[in-house]
Amino acid sequence: MNLVPALIHLFAPWQSVYSNSKPVATLVTATHLMALLFGGGFAVAADRATLRALGSEPADRRRALADLQAVHRPVLIALSVLFVSGAAQATADVETFAKSPAFLVKLALVGLLLANGFILMRTEHALRALDSTAGVATESGANRETALWRRLRTTAWLSLGLWASTVVAGTVLVNAA
Repeated sequence: MNLVPALIHLFAPWQSVYSNSKPVATLVTATHLMALLFGGGFAVAADRATLRALGSEPADRRRALADLQAVHRPVLIALSVLFVSGAAQATADVETFAKSPAFLVKLALVGLLLANGFILMRTEHALRALDSTAGVATESGANRETALWRRLRTTAWLSLGLWASTVVAGTVLVNAA
């Protein structure tokens, strides 16, 4: 049994609702774009603040870490909404999305965003833990802190690139479908 025809049959009622109702299609698309705007906006702002904090004084870096911690939840919520609304769009036209390389690229980029976000969050937690234990007072603590800030810089740059690439992939997907 081929999976695509089975999925087309499974989602036929949703495809009918989505295709025959401009308000439903508009709501799903607007939800998808708003999640991209807010999730990506918060993430890009946090990435910018992280990159600016790299050369700052320790107190400024601690504030940047606290701000970074506060942004994880809204970005994850936005990514979840982005995923659900994207799934709603994809299941409304399984045949088109199933054969679209741009769709697979966009899915891979979202997966990379999630993985990068996980690494970023773990790095931020490690930096805060190191700071709270005064581990920087030793040479090995200072070396660990430097390595963690470098990793945080890398994840911030990757995040910026991945968010931008996701927008490009989404644009290609819309125009190629």
